[in-house]
Amino acid sequence: MLHTEPKGCTPDGGMADERRCRARLAAGGAGGAAAAAAVLVPLCSVRGRPALLFTLRSRRLAGPHSGDVSFPGGRRDPADGDAVATALRETREELGVAVAATSVWGQLRTLPDRHGMTVAPVVANLGPLEALTLNPNPDEVEEVFTLPLTHLLREENQGYTHFRTASSYRYTLPVFLNGPHKVWGLTAIITELTLELLVPGRYRRKTHVPPQKAPG
Repeated sequence: MLHTEPKGCTPDGGMADERRCRARLAAGGAGGAAAAAAVLVPLCSVRGRPALLFTLRSRRLAGPHSGDVSFPGGRRDPADGDAVATALRETREELGVAVAATSVWGQLRTLPDRHGMTVAPVVANLGPLEALTLNPNPDEVEEVFTLPLTHLLREENQGYTHFRTASSYRYTLPVFLNGPHKVWGLTAIITELTLELLVPGRYRRKTHVPPQKAPG
Protein backbone atom coordinates (compact mmCIF):
# COMPACT_ATOMS: atom_id res chain seq x y z
CA MET A 1 0.00 0.00 0.00
CA LEU A 2 1.37 3.42 -0.94
CA HIS A 3 1.07 6.20 1.59
CA THR A 4 2.52 9.04 -0.50
CA GLU A 5 2.06 10.21 -4.04
CA PRO A 6 5.02 9.34 -6.29
CA LYS A 7 6.81 12.41 -7.61
CA GLY A 8 8.43 13.27 -10.89
CA CYS A 9 5.38 13.43 -13.14
CA THR A 10 3.88 16.88 -12.62
CA PRO A 11 5.37 20.37 -12.86
CA ASP A 12 4.97 20.78 -9.11
CA GLY A 13 6.46 17.37 -8.40
CA GLY A 14 9.88 18.96 -7.97
CA MET A 15 12.49 20.21 -10.40
CA ALA A 16 15.01 17.80 -8.90
CA ASP A 17 12.82 14.88 -9.98
CA GLU A 18 12.50 16.26 -13.49
CA ARG A 19 16.25 16.83 -13.75
CA ARG A 20 16.88 13.27 -12.52
CA CYS A 21 14.52 11.82 -15.13
CA ARG A 22 15.95 13.95 -17.94
CA ALA A 23 19.48 12.95 -16.95
CA ARG A 24 18.60 9.23 -16.87
CA LEU A 25 16.99 9.43 -20.29
CA ALA A 26 19.96 11.31 -21.71
CA ALA A 27 22.38 8.80 -20.19
CA GLY A 28 20.47 5.98 -21.88
CA GLY A 29 21.70 7.31 -25.19
CA ALA A 30 18.54 6.29 -27.05
CA GLY A 31 18.62 7.64 -30.58
CA GLY A 32 15.26 7.78 -32.29
CA ALA A 33 16.24 8.89 -35.78
CA ALA A 34 16.32 5.32 -37.12
CA ALA A 35 13.08 4.13 -35.48
CA ALA A 36 10.26 3.28 -37.87
CA ALA A 37 7.64 4.69 -35.49
CA ALA A 38 7.33 6.69 -32.29
CA VAL A 39 4.82 7.16 -29.49
CA LEU A 40 4.43 9.91 -26.93
CA VAL A 41 4.30 8.80 -23.29
CA PRO A 42 2.14 11.62 -21.86
CA LEU A 43 2.84 12.39 -18.21
CA CYS A 44 0.17 14.56 -16.64
CA SER A 45 -1.67 15.29 -13.42
CA VAL A 46 -5.38 14.87 -12.69
CA ARG A 47 -6.65 16.88 -9.73
CA GLY A 48 -3.06 17.11 -8.56
CA ARG A 49 -2.34 13.38 -8.83
CA PRO A 50 0.46 12.20 -11.17
CA ALA A 51 -0.91 10.04 -13.98
CA LEU A 52 -0.28 8.62 -17.43
CA LEU A 53 -2.59 9.37 -20.33
CA PHE A 54 -3.65 6.54 -22.65
CA THR A 55 -5.81 6.28 -25.75
CA LEU A 56 -8.09 3.57 -27.07
CA ARG A 57 -7.53 3.25 -30.79
CA SER A 58 -10.62 3.67 -32.93
CA ARG A 59 -12.22 0.51 -34.23
CA ARG A 60 -12.59 2.36 -37.53
CA LEU A 61 -8.88 1.82 -38.08
CA ALA A 62 -7.81 -1.08 -40.23
CA GLY A 63 -5.07 -3.39 -39.06
CA PRO A 64 -4.09 -5.34 -35.96
CA HIS A 65 -4.02 -2.38 -33.54
CA SER A 66 -7.68 -1.42 -33.97
CA GLY A 67 -9.36 -1.15 -30.56
CA ASP A 68 -6.07 -1.48 -28.64
CA VAL A 69 -4.99 0.61 -25.68
CA SER A 70 -2.03 2.68 -26.77
CA PHE A 71 -0.09 5.89 -26.44
CA PRO A 72 -0.46 8.54 -29.16
CA GLY A 73 1.87 7.72 -32.01
CA GLY A 74 2.47 6.11 -35.35
CA ARG A 75 4.86 5.60 -38.23
CA ARG A 76 7.59 8.08 -38.95
CA ASP A 77 6.84 10.50 -41.77
CA PRO A 78 9.65 11.28 -44.24
CA ALA A 79 9.41 14.93 -43.16
CA ASP A 80 9.96 14.09 -39.47
CA GLY A 81 13.43 14.98 -38.33
CA ASP A 82 13.54 12.41 -35.54
CA ALA A 83 11.43 10.34 -33.15
CA VAL A 84 10.46 13.40 -31.12
CA ALA A 85 9.05 15.09 -34.22
CA THR A 86 7.05 11.95 -35.06
CA ALA A 87 5.63 11.64 -31.54
CA LEU A 88 4.65 15.32 -31.32
CA ARG A 89 3.09 15.31 -34.79
CA GLU A 90 1.08 12.16 -34.11
CA THR A 91 -0.13 13.55 -30.76
CA ARG A 92 -1.29 16.73 -32.46
CA GLU A 93 -3.10 14.73 -35.14
CA GLU A 94 -4.70 12.26 -32.72
CA LEU A 95 -5.54 14.46 -29.72
CA GLY A 96 -5.50 17.99 -31.12
CA VAL A 97 -2.82 19.01 -28.61
CA ALA A 98 0.36 20.83 -29.60
CA VAL A 99 3.02 19.64 -27.15
CA ALA A 100 5.98 21.99 -26.87
CA ALA A 101 9.42 20.53 -27.50
CA THR A 102 10.49 21.95 -24.13
CA SER A 103 7.98 19.59 -22.46
CA VAL A 104 9.84 16.56 -23.80
CA TRP A 105 12.05 14.93 -21.15
CA GLY A 106 13.76 12.46 -23.46
CA GLN A 107 13.42 9.04 -25.01
CA LEU A 108 13.19 5.56 -23.55
CA ARG A 109 14.99 2.74 -25.34
CA THR A 110 13.65 1.77 -28.72
CA LEU A 111 11.51 -1.38 -28.70
CA PRO A 112 10.21 -3.80 -31.34
CA ASP A 113 6.48 -4.26 -31.65
CA ARG A 114 4.94 -7.67 -32.27
CA HIS A 115 5.53 -7.29 -36.01
CA GLY A 116 9.19 -6.34 -35.61
CA MET A 117 8.76 -2.62 -36.31
CA THR A 118 10.99 -0.45 -34.11
CA VAL A 119 9.14 2.04 -31.90
CA ALA A 120 10.73 4.95 -30.01
CA PRO A 121 8.87 5.98 -26.81
CA VAL A 122 9.21 9.74 -26.18
CA VAL A 123 8.45 10.96 -22.64
CA ALA A 124 6.81 14.37 -22.27
CA ASN A 125 5.06 16.23 -19.45
CA LEU A 126 1.69 17.69 -20.44
CA GLY A 127 1.09 19.21 -16.99
CA PRO A 128 -2.38 19.43 -15.39
CA LEU A 129 -4.97 17.72 -17.55
CA GLU A 130 -7.55 20.27 -16.46
CA ALA A 131 -5.57 22.96 -18.29
CA LEU A 132 -5.64 21.08 -21.60
CA THR A 133 -8.31 21.07 -24.28
CA LEU A 134 -8.29 17.63 -25.89
CA ASN A 135 -9.91 17.24 -29.29
CA PRO A 136 -9.51 13.54 -30.18
CA ASN A 137 -9.73 12.60 -33.84
CA PRO A 138 -12.61 10.07 -33.95
CA ASP A 139 -11.07 8.35 -36.96
CA GLU A 140 -8.06 7.43 -34.84
CA VAL A 141 -9.06 7.65 -31.17
CA GLU A 142 -12.14 6.12 -29.62
CA GLU A 143 -11.43 7.15 -26.03
CA VAL A 144 -8.89 8.99 -23.88
CA PHE A 145 -8.33 7.94 -20.27
CA THR A 146 -5.77 8.34 -17.50
CA LEU A 147 -4.41 6.05 -14.81
CA PRO A 148 -2.82 7.53 -11.66
CA LEU A 149 0.69 6.35 -10.84
CA THR A 150 -0.65 5.13 -7.49
CA HIS A 151 -3.05 2.84 -9.38
CA LEU A 152 -0.31 1.48 -11.63
CA LEU A 153 1.99 0.84 -8.66
CA ARG A 154 -0.50 -1.21 -6.63
CA GLU A 155 0.30 -4.91 -6.86
CA GLU A 156 -3.36 -5.87 -7.20
CA ASN A 157 -3.47 -3.88 -10.45
CA GLN A 158 -0.39 -5.58 -11.91
CA GLY A 159 -0.24 -8.87 -13.73
CA TYR A 160 1.75 -10.71 -16.35
CA THR A 161 1.24 -13.12 -19.21
CA HIS A 162 3.55 -15.98 -20.14
CA PHE A 163 3.98 -16.77 -23.82
CA ARG A 164 5.45 -19.86 -25.45
CA THR A 165 6.01 -20.44 -29.13
CA ALA A 166 6.16 -23.70 -31.04
CA SER A 167 9.96 -23.48 -30.88
CA SER A 168 9.77 -23.38 -27.06
CA TYR A 169 10.85 -19.74 -26.94
CA ARG A 170 9.37 -18.32 -23.73
CA TYR A 171 8.83 -14.75 -22.60
CA THR A 172 6.74 -12.83 -20.05
CA LEU A 173 5.00 -9.51 -20.57
CA PRO A 174 3.28 -7.21 -18.06
CA VAL A 175 -0.37 -6.21 -17.97
CA PHE A 176 -2.04 -3.49 -15.92
CA LEU A 177 -5.53 -4.28 -14.68
CA ASN A 178 -8.62 -2.80 -13.01
CA GLY A 179 -8.71 0.43 -14.99
CA PRO A 180 -11.22 1.40 -17.69
CA HIS A 181 -9.30 -0.88 -20.08
CA LYS A 182 -6.56 -3.49 -19.70
CA VAL A 183 -3.12 -2.16 -20.63
CA TRP A 184 -1.12 -4.86 -22.35
CA GLY A 185 1.37 -5.54 -25.15
CA LEU A 186 3.95 -2.94 -26.14
CA THR A 187 2.00 -0.21 -24.31
CA ALA A 188 2.36 -2.16 -21.05
CA ILE A 189 6.10 -2.61 -21.61
CA ILE A 190 6.50 1.13 -22.19
CA THR A 191 4.38 1.81 -19.09
CA GLU A 192 6.68 -0.45 -17.11
CA LEU A 193 9.80 1.37 -18.32
CA THR A 194 8.16 4.70 -17.49
CA LEU A 195 7.38 3.59 -13.92
CA GLU A 196 10.99 2.51 -13.48
CA LEU A 197 12.07 5.95 -14.66
CA LEU A 198 9.67 7.96 -12.51
CA VAL A 199 9.73 5.97 -9.28
CA PRO A 200 12.85 3.76 -9.31
CA GLY A 201 12.79 0.92 -6.84
CA ARG A 202 9.01 0.96 -6.37
CA TYR A 203 8.00 -1.27 -9.28
CA ARG A 204 8.98 -4.91 -9.80
CA ARG A 205 9.57 -5.58 -13.48
CA LYS A 206 7.35 -8.21 -15.12
CA THR A 207 9.00 -8.28 -18.54
CA HIS A 208 11.30 -11.21 -19.23
CA VAL A 209 12.55 -11.64 -22.78
CA PRO A 210 15.68 -13.71 -23.51
CA PRO A 211 18.58 -11.74 -25.07
CA GLN A 212 18.40 -11.14 -28.82
CA LYS A 213 14.72 -12.04 -28.89
CA ALA A 214 11.62 -9.92 -29.35
CA PRO A 215 8.01 -10.93 -28.74
CA GLY A 216 6.43 -11.89 -32.03
